[in-house]
Formats: sequence, structure tokens, C-alpha cells
Amino acid sequence: MAVAIRLESRGNPFFAQIRVGRNGKAFRLWKMRTLYADKFVILDRDAELKSDSDRITRVGRWLRRTKLDEIPQLLNVLVGHMSLIGPRPDIPQQVATYRETQRERLLVRPGLTGIAQVSGNTEHSWDKRIEMDRWYISNASPLLDAKILWWTIGAIFSGEDGNADPSGAVAATSDPNIRQQSPQRI
Repeated sequence: MAVAIRLESRGNPFFAQIRVGRNGKAFRLWKMRTLYADKFVILDRDAELKSDSDRITRVGRWLRRTKLDEIPQLLNVLVGHMSLIGPRPDIPQQVATYRETQRERLLVRPGLTGIAQVSGNTEHSWDKRIEMDRWYISNASPLLDAKILWWTIGAIFSGEDGNADPSGAVAATSDPNIRQQSPQRI
């Protein structure tokens, strides 16, 4: 992956960014670089998620689609900054805008993958993803973690972001504006 990144664009093939973890503690999150090295800018959270941006390299598009750009985060898991399953960690600027209920995400260790990632992720609004993470925190169990890991492996091999609500997390949320009808993945 590093060689492919370097062949397409100059710069370090790895990307590090400060994220906020459990109890609000900041840590350095590692990823494979998917953007052109000279195109790094901080955007609002919705603009950051656009996959059709001209900032993304061809190799970067493939890495993101297959989720391989996240592999270096296994180092974050090994050192204890993250777990395999949990809410994705946010940048400090996003955490600074959290409402009180959204701060619940900081009660658990952030994850390499989570319920929002296997339930459509970027197809959902920021509030829907937060609500799914809150649902996960309230319903976490080893069985649910195993299911999310299984769905994540399926998303990696299919190259999909996920478009279902396999856990029923969206349908089970307390906010009627968040609820939606969504097909079950399994």
C-alpha cells in the first residue's frame, strides 16, 4: 500500500491526525494517506466525507472503498488508544461542538469499526451516526461486537460502506427524526 501511494503522489504514505478518545483524551490516529499531500485542509465534517473530492488519489479511493486505509489503526488498538469495535474517534474541533448527549461517545474507547460504519455511515447525517453510536454504547455486548466485526469483514470484501441497518440501531433510536426504515443485511 505504501509503495502504491508513493508511486501516485509524493509525500509520506502514512497520515497521522489527533483524535479524541475515551474520557476526552487526545491521541494520534494513524491511517494510510489517501489524499494528495498538498491537499490537506480541515473541512467541516460533512465536506470531509465526500468521496468524489478531487483531493483523493486513485489509490486513495481504492484504499477507502476497501477500508485498507484504516489498517495502521491496529497500532492504535495494540497500544490501547482504540478498541476493534466502538464509535469512531472524532477530531478535537468536532468534539468541541458536541451537545451533552453526544459526549456519551467519550465514555467508551473509540473503535476501528462501529455500528455506524456497517449501517450506511456516510449515507446518514451526523446526528444519525451519533445516535447509532449511543445505541451501541447502551447495547454493547460480545455478541454485538462479533456481529459488527463480521459485517465489517463483509463490507471490506464487497467494497461497500454498508447500506443497511443490520443491528436495528437506527430503527431503535429514541429520536423520531433519526428513525428510518432500512433493510436488514442478514
